[in-house]
Amino acid sequence: MHRANYIMMTPGPTMVRENVLHARGDYYGNSDFDLGFYDYYDKLCKKIGKIFGAEKAQTIIIAGEGMLGLDSACASLTEKGDKVLVISNGIYGAGFKELVELYGGEVTLFESELDNKINTDKLRVFLEQNKDMGFKYATVVHCDTPSGVFNNIKDICKTLKSMGIMTVVDTVSAVGGVEVKVDDWGIDIALGASQKVFSAEAGLAILTISDDAWKAIQNRKTPIPSFYSNLSLWKDCVEKKLFPYTMPISAIVSLGVAIDNMFEEGLDKVIERHYSAAEYTRTRLMDLGLELYLKGGYSPTVTAFYLPEGYNIEEVYEHMLNEHEVMLGKSYGYLADKVLRIGHMGENARFYRIDYTMRALEKTLKELKK
Repeated sequence: MHRANYIMMTPGPTMVRENVLHARGDYYGNSDFDLGFYDYYDKLCKKIGKIFGAEKAQTIIIAGEGMLGLDSACASLTEKGDKVLVISNGIYGAGFKELVELYGGEVTLFESELDNKINTDKLRVFLEQNKDMGFKYATVVHCDTPSGVFNNIKDICKTLKSMGIMTVVDTVSAVGGVEVKVDDWGIDIALGASQKVFSAEAGLAILTISDDAWKAIQNRKTPIPSFYSNLSLWKDCVEKKLFPYTMPISAIVSLGVAIDNMFEEGLDKVIERHYSAAEYTRTRLMDLGLELYLKGGYSPTVTAFYLPEGYNIEEVYEHMLNEHEVMLGKSYGYLADKVLRIGHMGENARFYRIDYTMRALEKTLKELKK
């Protein structure tokens, strides 16, 4: 595999700073037997917990891409026959249905407009009308990455918790670039990943788990039907000095460097940078005469846009990559071959990278104009 010569302006994985890359290549010893690693892991989890607003909830880092976090949450909470509410206004939101059903859960879908954020008033009416359903937990996506729609999880989760419904939030493509307050908003399991706003390499999932979620996991009537996705193995691993499997120590240390980068900049400043980057990106796109996919609920971390009539998505994507060394994001499902995406998250949310991307896109549209 040759060394990549392009910048990834994709909505994850994102560009990785050199000090993070260098940390990945150092020697750190044995993660199974070196007791110092348990201390490092514990301190890093607590530091990341501050980004999630998780002082009471426990933060863990597990070895596996972000999808492992989603799978682990569903595997560990769901028992056969459990009633689960899946709140969906996008591809990833709807994807929770299959994960829940895989473990025997009975899903009720609350579907909202695909091109706008979830209507919280309609959700409240739905919950009131279905308060006898006995939902064990609900799932919702903070930023549904394929479309870039950004949901108000604060109001959603507070509403759900007030009705006794646990909450599972996929904030993989949002946390770090936006405010998240796990404890205050009543989020029982929040899900993140190393390769998005944190701008480390892919391969680590990050979860925060509340006391209510731990109780539900530990008081199951049936065993969790998985080993790798079994969250119960993680609760006391630091105290017991025993991880469920050998941890990728270099990946975790390099994530720690990426997290230090964020703290050195200042967490509030990182969030401000993301909102500025998003506004700049969308303004430049509209200045080029390009139509944004969404009608509302724009994310500070990713933007999806249409190409003008007469342009082919694959052709524009390839031209940007081969001629200007910029990789944009294509999309999936109902948005495949309809939109392109720019990830302005993490190290991508830098003016010079976005400006170069926009100049390259403008040149591409001129060069491919028929």
